[in-house]
Amino acid sequence: MAKNAHVRHSGDGKAFWMLNGLYEVKASSDETNGAMTVMEMTIPEGMGPPPHTHPGTESVYVIEGTLRYHIGDETIEGGPGSFFHIPEGTLERFEPTSTVRLLVTYTPGDADKFFAEAGEPAQRRELPPRSDSPPDVDRLIEIGKRHGIQMQPMPSA
Repeated sequence: MAKNAHVRHSGDGKAFWMLNGLYEVKASSDETNGAMTVMEMTIPEGMGPPPHTHPGTESVYVIEGTLRYHIGDETIEGGPGSFFHIPEGTLERFEPTSTVRLLVTYTPGDADKFFAEAGEPAQRRELPPRSDSPPDVDRLIEIGKRHGIQMQPMPSA
């Protein structure tokens, strides 16, 4: 194979459980010389991230399921085949309206290091046992700061 080429098959690589979801690293920032991080995420209904900005761009492709994406002041519904590209520094969050599977690319890389610190190693390639306690958003905010991700508390319903 060509030097520095990267191949990952289903079930390969690191995976983390976080916010009741499964976050699988398809290409880490170390594997791409910092150019990008690519993640496959399986997230149950209602378990999206708090509002946040990234130090680079985020591109999201919906493989399965549905979600409601909040980008700046707009709300957009998405389903299989929907694609979202969020520019650097744009406040965004999404809410899965069903269990959703996403392919997410962050440029430049480093996002995988946030997930490694904020999550826990996945014991299996499936959704974790659902937690009864609410997410520790203050902890996520602190970890995010170390990775250039600016998170905010969840908005009131």
